[in-house]
Amino acid sequence: MKKRQFKWIAIYISVLLVITACAETVPVDECLPEAEGYGFWSGLWHGLIAPIVFIVKLFSDDYVIYALNNNGNWYDFGYLFGLSISLGGGGRASKKK
Repeated sequence: MKKRQFKWIAIYISVLLVITACAETVPVDECLPEAEGYGFWSGLWHGLIAPIVFIVKLFSDDYVIYALNNNGNWYDFGYLFGLSISLGGGGRASKKK
């Protein structure tokens, strides 16, 4: 691996770890039907941090990957959009070599 590639991978991982340090946790008991549901922006944030939360979830039962109390389609759209951003989407795979 070239030094330049290694440098960018290290920067990407460092920024990802700094951003995910801000992840909010909400006890499941607080996710009641009468509470305000999570919308597009929360879904986007949860999608961005999903890969890190997945790894944390393997070792702890205190975290959930998907918000139980969401407002439906807008949360789902934001979640999938954030997930595609954090995982790289499919744009790079369709590029010609």
